[in-house]
Amino acid sequence: MTDSAKRVAADKVPKPVRTLARFFREKIGWHRIGFALSIAIITIAVVVLYHLLQDIDTDQVIGAIRTTLPHDIILAAVFVAAGYFTLTFYDLFALRTIGRDAVPYRVAALAAFTSYSVGHNIGASVFSAAAVRYRIYSGWGLNATDVAKLCFIAGLTFWLGNATVLGLGITYAPEAASAINQAPPWINRGIAILTLAILCSYVLWVWRGSRVIGRGQWQVRLPGGPLTLLQILIGIIDLSCCALAMYTLLPSEPHLGFVTLAVIFVSATLLGFASHSPGGLGVFDAAMLVALWQMDKEQLLAGLLLFRLLYYIAPFTLALIVLGCRELILNFYPPPAPPATISDIIAAGKKEAEREPGTKG
Repeated sequence: MTDSAKRVAADKVPKPVRTLARFFREKIGWHRIGFALSIAIITIAVVVLYHLLQDIDTDQVIGAIRTTLPHDIILAAVFVAAGYFTLTFYDLFALRTIGRDAVPYRVAALAAFTSYSVGHNIGASVFSAAAVRYRIYSGWGLNATDVAKLCFIAGLTFWLGNATVLGLGITYAPEAASAINQAPPWINRGIAILTLAILCSYVLWVWRGSRVIGRGQWQVRLPGGPLTLLQILIGIIDLSCCALAMYTLLPSEPHLGFVTLAVIFVSATLLGFASHSPGGLGVFDAAMLVALWQMDKEQLLAGLLLFRLLYYIAPFTLALIVLGCRELILNFYPPPAPPATISDIIAAGKKEAEREPGTKG
């Protein structure tokens, strides 16, 4: 898009909106708004947890953990493992999208598992996960720009999956979202339908032609229509596995439908993500306790603690061990030079041609 076309597009935006956006950008700064929002979410969560947990019987929580059936814990662990397995395809899909086909699946799996495990627990996953990815992918010839593009595509997969799950889930069970935001079900259903409409518009947009966003070296070619559907499917499977793990660990009474739990779980996860607290600690738990008010608090808290152990602590510990062993191996056995990509071969050929004085272009 040319500069003149961008100015024309900007002129179509209502003046009050442009004025408000300029005020936030120049006087406040979008990063300050994000920081203030994170602090507000964490503060509210702390207050809510204080009121919800002040009468909790710790002995009953421990007893609920001990009486949890081993079968349920094993099944939840299987769903967690399936979720992390699905996460490996976030990176593999992103690598293929940015043209880094030479990176094998095993490297993508290692980078995805370790980066997400670290990012989930440290917080500010945009930076912490990217740092882990760069450490691994730099050995295969990817630079910081490539890793940034990869993170963007992986993040797009995450958000497309969330939009689909929440859009479909809230349209079917709007009262599940009302349990968290306290809005009337008809408003939540309307928002969900609007979300699905925007999602369908995006799919049609990328289906109708090649779409490139960004400038210069930061340009990213978006996946086309069929590949976008694959993106959405990957995101749905990932979120479904995580929700099934949580569903398995919940108290059996009162009975709760899986779709309702999935909406509550994904909404609580996104609130934790927005807070940037490590693992959504406090925020995710407060949202779940508020939304599932009808369940016994001690049993629900036991399920949340077991889920944290399986989904956060165990993978984080394993990721640190894997990364530590990898660093030790690389210290004694440096890796060979990464295989050259097609673009690298073309660039090398052009440089060689430029060095030969008698060569014509």
